[in-house]
Amino acid sequence: MPDALDESPAAPQPEADVVIVMGVSGSGKSTVGKGISTVMGWEFAEGDAFHSEANVEKMRSGQPLTDEDRWPWLESIGDWISGKEASRESAVVTCSALRRVYRDLLRRDRPHVRFLHVEAASDLIEDRMQHRPGHYMPPSLLPSQLATLEPLEPDEPGTTVTNEGTAAAVLDRSLNALGLRKDTTS
Repeated sequence: MPDALDESPAAPQPEADVVIVMGVSGSGKSTVGKGISTVMGWEFAEGDAFHSEANVEKMRSGQPLTDEDRWPWLESIGDWISGKEASRESAVVTCSALRRVYRDLLRRDRPHVRFLHVEAASDLIEDRMQHRPGHYMPPSLLPSQLATLEPLEPDEPGTTVTNEGTAAAVLDRSLNALGLRKDTTS
């Protein structure tokens, strides 16, 4: 039993690692994000859950969101990330993060954020969107998302993977691209 007066320093707590899985709707963000969460034992958040009801209704009716619609949504995701970083908890969250300015907002004062851009062929994405039950995002909004998408730039922390092959293969490529390995010592 340790002495109550023992003042040996505690082991430093590791920094948080926060991965934002980004890409257009239907690219496979949720599948990849949930896979990373499961393998790494990290908390997972679905970016769509941060949308206001007004945003959801707008998308459901086939109207693309404007920057004004997106800012509060991005701020909410950013606040969630800040909480994870403050408590030194690693986590993964999905967010389309289509434009550089959106990604810059998500990274502002959050040094442990990095991105995983999941890309897929537009015909594959459209097919997925047409066949996923219960999602509010109609395939008619895919062209506006593709037009808005600005790929990661070299100075942004992150990497891109293609969503080709099985879900397990895409997850493995994603983990490798991020340099993530499950800690097998615990």
